[in-house]
Amino acid sequence: MQHAVGAPLPPHQGSAHGPGGWAHQAPPPGAQGQPPAPGWHPPQGPPRPPQGPPQPPQGPPPHHPQYRPPPPGAVPPPAHPPRQAPVPPPGRPSGQPPSDVTGHIQLPPGGPVPIPAPLPGDSGTGVATLAVLLIGPAGAGKTTVARHWAQSRRVPTAHISLDDVREWVCSGFADPQSGWNDHSEAQYRLARRTCGFAARNFLANGISCILDDAVFPDRPVVGLGGWKRHVGPGLLPVVLLPGLEIVLERNAERSGNRRLADEEVAGIHGRMAGWYGSGLPIIDNSKYDVETTARVLDDVLARALASPPSW
Repeated sequence: MQHAVGAPLPPHQGSAHGPGGWAHQAPPPGAQGQPPAPGWHPPQGPPRPPQGPPQPPQGPPPHHPQYRPPPPGAVPPPAHPPRQAPVPPPGRPSGQPPSDVTGHIQLPPGGPVPIPAPLPGDSGTGVATLAVLLIGPAGAGKTTVARHWAQSRRVPTAHISLDDVREWVCSGFADPQSGWNDHSEAQYRLARRTCGFAARNFLANGISCILDDAVFPDRPVVGLGGWKRHVGPGLLPVVLLPGLEIVLERNAERSGNRRLADEEVAGIHGRMAGWYGSGLPIIDNSKYDVETTARVLDDVLARALASPPSW
């Protein structure tokens, strides 16, 4: 169909979406076999944007009646505005490795853990963030007391048991009960290093931690020095040492590879007596239940915060 005056209206310049989302344009006249109208030209598409930087508005030429000469001393505008150097996006400097983060808190490098200051007017350890090492022989109740103390605090506190970490090794587990050798000592060192790394991560995120381990006073190779290296001098060691009869009774209730022979338990208990005179606080929980022992432990730690032991 042709209009009475002029050429027919050109098709719409924008694209439409047909079935399936494909873009198409309306066919021009003549595409379906109809002859195009006289004077019709196919659309040329949208006009191209001007190339190069925008030009400043130009005034009337000098021969124009409205031309006004610039005042004396005026500096004509530059033909092209100066280009500004692109600003790099914010980020870390080039060559710097990404920081090690846990959650939203950046972790500091492994180093000494400072001793927290006690809060005035607060009973026990209060809300202080601290790291505790609970030492004792097999059957002393270290794991049970440590877990109860961690659960009863008002602030987030984690319990890290070295025996649990050692037992992560399923195939090829070197049990010290069958004889202490280089293989079992290597696994013990690895477990202690893993516990120390976990403790530093918890402390860096504001979470207290308590570790339990049977540290012998007469074996410096696996003694407190390793814990001080892996956690820091801010670690507060406390010895849990009940009487031999209590230790033998509790050991008899154990099962699996955590149950030791009575002779071995007696030997370990005798060696743990070497902590007397070491300056470390010692708790005899022979007549205490778990809740009472955890409360006594908290009081001992509060005194250790006020006067840290030298070890």
